[in-house]
Amino acid sequence: MPFVLAVGLADPGPVLAIGADRGPPGSILTRVSVLAAGPVQLVRAAHPLHALATAVVLGAAALLSGRPPREGVLVAATVLVGQAVIGWHNDLVDRDRDAVHGRPGKPLATGTLDPGTAWFAVACGVLLVVPLALGSGVTAGCAYLLSVAVALLGNVALRRTAWSFLPWAVSYGLLPAFLSYGGWGGQADGDPPTLAMTVLAALLGVAVHVLLALPDLVDDNADGLRHLPLRLALRTGAPRLMVVTIVITVFLAASIVVAGLTVGLRQ
Repeated sequence: MPFVLAVGLADPGPVLAIGADRGPPGSILTRVSVLAAGPVQLVRAAHPLHALATAVVLGAAALLSGRPPREGVLVAATVLVGQAVIGWHNDLVDRDRDAVHGRPGKPLATGTLDPGTAWFAVACGVLLVVPLALGSGVTAGCAYLLSVAVALLGNVALRRTAWSFLPWAVSYGLLPAFLSYGGWGGQADGDPPTLAMTVLAALLGVAVHVLLALPDLVDDNADGLRHLPLRLALRTGAPRLMVVTIVITVFLAASIVVAGLTVGLRQ
């Protein structure tokens, strides 16, 4: 059965590399470029668009649920750091495959970011996200930290199988608990999330999994992966799967908003 993919990623632009033309060795411009390259590549390896979008959405959800601005900022900061950790770990796990397939938007694969630097960033991120998460309360913090742990596990387990959606469903399904139990300070103790919000969030995680997998389906097929998005694409075709998944994602997002306005976030 022929496999045709009509979905791709845009060229992220030129990579800032240590060996780029920055002026004569020892010049101020050279030293500044070398110092700037590390942070720039770390940001690129953190899947910044996904991390920022998730942080903004969760922070806004906290505000819409009636929590004060400082708690919305805390939620957004926690999620931003947690998503960065997940992104770095994902690129570390995939760096060899990314290098084989020549993906220019992956600093670890192109050699512009050292794996040791990325692992150090992961360790620092973990040390930072723990107190940030627990700052919303022990129960809420544990829910978010478990969500991150499941996502990290998903980077190395089940991703080649038809069960690849499971870590995404569980990780996203824990996010309503992070919001509903959360407050300000370690002693904060809210209420359990509603079943409707938990189920909708889990389904949204599966939809996001499919959307993010679409650009790499051809390479995944060549590497022998058989995760859920690839299995679906082999049956329906990638363009049709993309359209259907976008429609489902929009529907789920709208359903979450409706559920928040009707049944609410908390029981």
